[in-house]
Amino acid sequence: QVQLVESGGGLVQAGGSLRLSCAASGRTFSTYAMGWFRQAPGKERRLIAAISWTGDNLYYSDSVKGRFTISRDNAKNTVYLQMNSLKPEDTAVYYCAADPHYRPPLMDYWGKGTLVTVSS
Repeated sequence: QVQLVESGGGLVQAGGSLRLSCAASGRTFSTYAMGWFRQAPGKERRLIAAISWTGDNLYYSDSVKGRFTISRDNAKNTVYLQMNSLKPEDTAVYYCAADPHYRPPLMDYWGKGTLVTVSS
């Protein structure tokens, strides 16, 4: 079992930056693939970034490629999402997710989400 808790969301102006964190419980975190998803109002939840347990495999959706960076610190049981050049269309609830295998977008464990609001 892996429990995930997101933090770092908030209100930011367009063009600004935020860093989301996802703290994971469980001794096997370092062997899990991790991902960040987001769900905008009235839309489906979609994968935007994923990272394998070694960090060798990365995925970014076209909508965030070049602006967002996913990273992990296995010693701290934490995965991050650095978000730069934010746009109003990035406004969404952001979810952290984990899976024993790197097979995005499939994930077994989910956090409760953190809200990011980008004002124009």
